[in-house]
Amino acid sequence: MTGGCSIVWFRRDLRVEDNPALAAGVRSGKVIPVFIWAPEEEGHYYPGRVSRWWLKQSLSLLDSSLKNLGTSLITKRSSDSVSSLLDVIKSTGATQLFFNHLYDPLSLVRDHRAKEILSEIGIVVRSFNADLLYEPWEVLDDEGRPFTTFAAFWERCLSMPYDPEPPQLPPKRIISGDVSKCPSDTLVFENESEKGSNALLSRAWTPGWSNGNKALTAFINGPLLHYSINRRKADSATTSFLSPHLHFGEVSVRKVFHQARIKQILWANEGNKSGEESVNLFLKSIGLREYSRYGDKVLQLPWRWGMKYFWDTLLDADLESDALGWQYISGSLPDSHELERIDNPQIEGYKFDPNGEYVRRWLPELSRLPTEWIHHPWNAPEYVLQAAGIELGSNYPLPIVKIDTAQTRLQQALTQMWQHEANSRAVLENGIEEGLGDSTDDTPIAFPQDMQMETEQDNLGNRVTTTIRHYEDQMVPSLTVTTSLFRGTEQAEEEEEESSTDHRNAGHDDRRAEVPDDDDMNLESGREGIQSVIPQFNNQIDLRNINGGGGGGSHSPAESSSGTSLRRERDGVMVPVWSPGNSDTSSYLQRHPQSHQVINWRQLSQTG
Repeated sequence: MTGGCSIVWFRRDLRVEDNPALAAGVRSGKVIPVFIWAPEEEGHYYPGRVSRWWLKQSLSLLDSSLKNLGTSLITKRSSDSVSSLLDVIKSTGATQLFFNHLYDPLSLVRDHRAKEILSEIGIVVRSFNADLLYEPWEVLDDEGRPFTTFAAFWERCLSMPYDPEPPQLPPKRIISGDVSKCPSDTLVFENESEKGSNALLSRAWTPGWSNGNKALTAFINGPLLHYSINRRKADSATTSFLSPHLHFGEVSVRKVFHQARIKQILWANEGNKSGEESVNLFLKSIGLREYSRYGDKVLQLPWRWGMKYFWDTLLDADLESDALGWQYISGSLPDSHELERIDNPQIEGYKFDPNGEYVRRWLPELSRLPTEWIHHPWNAPEYVLQAAGIELGSNYPLPIVKIDTAQTRLQQALTQMWQHEANSRAVLENGIEEGLGDSTDDTPIAFPQDMQMETEQDNLGNRVTTTIRHYEDQMVPSLTVTTSLFRGTEQAEEEEEESSTDHRNAGHDDRRAEVPDDDDMNLESGREGIQSVIPQFNNQIDLRNINGGGGGGSHSPAESSSGTSLRRERDGVMVPVWSPGNSDTSSYLQRHPQSHQVINWRQLSQTG
């Protein structure tokens, strides 16, 4: 124990078990646990209603656990986390700050700003990996670049020369700092209109790190054994229900990994091949999700609408998974689903829910319908519908659009997009400006040869930093406005295996799963008018303009380095740089190049 008072900054690591930041604080002496609620820092990504409900419950249980260990959680409401940290430091006289890494762009910039500002006033700042099996810069391909497919990434993880660190036990006791000097603020996570809806969540979910451990134990000792067999069945109880616990850091990923591995070894010794295979598939599924493609491809709604809906309604809403997941299913990424691909919901239903149990559970109005018609009730005879108590268009809706109509509309939209792309290429190659005619004979503006463009210099580049960096400290990517959006999202290994048959091949499947050709469903004239509109495609994403102005991103030392030099210096570990999309009018290929700008993590860690 080195003495002194340390602040442990809780974020999405709401547990006392296997919490490296908390363990470091306990080793250092007196501990002041702090949670800062500053949702305004998230910009457009203000936490959704159900996510805020979970956070409220989890913080309450965390505070109870800390009180049992000898301290209590200080909660602060602020619009700027760094300012609140400075206030707590001033009130308590803390000399050290410990926290665990977050990896979304907004958090990276905020955390780097906190390190810079606090280090300048003499505060020792340390951060740790508590959320991943390996840091992103540790799992790279043979050329030192990140993987862009999940299969290759997972294979490299399994062949790493060292295993993930084992989970740490919770502290037996915490020596508390004087928390009375810094009273807590009352945090309001839900308004009156949200409380009624949120009350229903408690019937199905129990937040908190101790409840997360119970869910993990129950899954490993039960459904995990038959996971490889039942995981494709929509009506099976093989899901672990760990996702929200993992998102809020209530359950350690390292603990999940090691407990599943231990179970795998026991089953292997017993000759239980089914259980061993189940562990392999479960471990591969950690962090993966499935998303609905119906709204994006069939209805041709903007994928951002689905992203926003998921963000507001998912208990485990992750910015990375939500944004890249929806781009993946929409075909906006180079390794994602084909743009022209449409999955037939009816075929999907009979494939993953052959007996209709899943539909009957979540759509009780169809519970009396025979299995033959359960996935396409609009084709059922009238007497079948009457016997089941179903009146189409009244107590159960008609389909919004037919699959064959949706496929035609999608092909029309793609044709228009590709034609626009061809026109854009012609403009660049022939020097013709759209609507203005040939501009090749225009006299170019003559600039003096000795004239150079002024570039904005990072103030941090001219300063001498004395900050001591540790290996465990998180390293921050630079944010530029000239590079394209990093397009290396990881693709699930078994995506093609699990993908449904295209509706054009539906004739080879079960007769009941086909979309009948004689479906004479009438759609409203207004709806037909909407269908005639071909949506504009935009494959860029705005994760908040955190580059401009005086935001936290301006403090990143990586920005002071030349982009050219970073691309040339390939001696160290290299990773892609995230950046907003370019807004110029050049072609799609020029707006979205396949190459990425990369930075040297090792050099960055040494220079601050």
